[in-house]
Amino acid sequence: MFTFVFSKSRWLIASFWMLLFFTSCSSKKAVELILYNGTIYTVDSTFSMAQCVAIQDGKIVAVGSNEAIASAYHATRVFDLQGKPVYPGFIDAHCHFYGAGVDLKKIDLYGTKSYQDVLNRLIASKAKTFSGWIFGRGWDQNDWQNNAYPDKTALDSLFPNTPVFLMRVDGHAALVNQKALDLAGFNANTNFEGGEVVLKDKQPTGMLIDNAAEAMVKFVPEPSLQDRKEALLSMQKKCFAAGLTTVDDAGIDYRTVQLIDSMQQLDLLKMRIYAMINYDSINTDYFFKTGKLKTPRLNVRSFKVYADGALGSRGACLLAPYSDQAGHVGFLLHSTAFFKKAAVDLYAHNFQMNTHCIGDSANRLMLRVYGDVLLGKNDLRWRIEHAQVVDKKDLELFAKYAVIPSVQPTHATSDMYWAGERLGAARLKCAYAYKELLSQTGKLALGTDFPVEQINPLLTFYAAVVRKDAKDYPEQGFQPENALSRQEALKGMTRWAAFANFEEQEKGSIEPGKFADLVVLDQDILKVDGNSIPKVRVLQTFSNGEVVYHAN
Repeated sequence: MFTFVFSKSRWLIASFWMLLFFTSCSSKKAVELILYNGTIYTVDSTFSMAQCVAIQDGKIVAVGSNEAIASAYHATRVFDLQGKPVYPGFIDAHCHFYGAGVDLKKIDLYGTKSYQDVLNRLIASKAKTFSGWIFGRGWDQNDWQNNAYPDKTALDSLFPNTPVFLMRVDGHAALVNQKALDLAGFNANTNFEGGEVVLKDKQPTGMLIDNAAEAMVKFVPEPSLQDRKEALLSMQKKCFAAGLTTVDDAGIDYRTVQLIDSMQQLDLLKMRIYAMINYDSINTDYFFKTGKLKTPRLNVRSFKVYADGALGSRGACLLAPYSDQAGHVGFLLHSTAFFKKAAVDLYAHNFQMNTHCIGDSANRLMLRVYGDVLLGKNDLRWRIEHAQVVDKKDLELFAKYAVIPSVQPTHATSDMYWAGERLGAARLKCAYAYKELLSQTGKLALGTDFPVEQINPLLTFYAAVVRKDAKDYPEQGFQPENALSRQEALKGMTRWAAFANFEEQEKGSIEPGKFADLVVLDQDILKVDGNSIPKVRVLQTFSNGEVVYHAN
């Protein structure tokens, strides 16, 4: 229960309301929990406000004023919200929940300021191994003074007999040492469709881009069952603390779905998960036979497809060459025929198709591939994940085929320092264009893409409406013409995200019949000064009417 220090008058008022909510009479309906005296943003169709919520069996049974709820319900438990703002539980529409949990056992390379900083962290970890390998994740050469790709020379010297795998922040490139290359059999003659073994003087540098890095992963030992369970539970704790009650895990396999389901059935894993299944033959063979899976906490009805790489590692597929690498347009990770077959297969089996598209070429291709199958307006809610650089000529295709853009606002404020170098000024105007995308579709699903970015959904809200980083830069915001309103950003983290998941009837707003998934903040993000949004704290998170996080 909340703990507050009351003045005498406030205590009398609180006692009055508590007496009303606890008082039973024949005309009142009994419920388990009543939250009262709050500033409640229902995010319903009219964006109405309320003071009080009554909850029974994990669902909302009534929303209204203190007086209205007190006259109709009595409860075994009550919380005085003391005027604090309450919102629907936040939904992260695109993240890597399971993968981020596995990464917790790896060496943290986020925020490194140089390649030497990376090496120092490896040394400080005492070459911590995981199944015989040294793993790290999070480095970004764009944050270094020398922003050229690193090479393996120092790794070969420090760790000649232990394979090393250091994933870049975006998950689309990795640095490995010679031992890892030898184990995988990669050399100067190894080629990949949609990927690259980077060479210098005709020899591998240790840098692997996109499908080359993905191919190396196949040689990496898998985590144990205990490690996998710990990964899920660790991320659940972090996400509840951030106010998240649903996460869209963008790219897992059927075995991870089975583990998630089993842990949820045992009530160990309480996080609601919308699972996007990696599109490959093993996963399609399984789910095309078994069909969709839906429980109160798990929803499996979509597949994740990767069209291209990332902008930071120059793997995003562009219509014209990179402004900072002549002749290079990035990669499509598969053939056009592959994407067309995927669309036809998923349509035939009634699964949602959610495709990673960063570059304008990838976005154009996939919107046209979608169009060939969807033909026109529909309610299949196929998604483009990221929709990061979209040529103006292609924006209308989102509306034409009812495609939902699933975007991550913190990517804009992380990439803004160097994105112009990759794209050039004119093309940059077509990037991170959330307001333009919204004008086409009427809905945006907002996420973080953690662990690429931080878990905190309030930073998503801040980046969407203020378009600045945590240091209040730039002064006028990055391309402020594409900022979202505060109501739009909140809807993108709740109501619209639920719609993108086919879950708008059960979550995304505070309305009777929906899950009692709520978050209480210490300040009102719809009213607080914009630059103060990153300082707002989560006080309490409810999932199914249960307190799953309390700040104290």
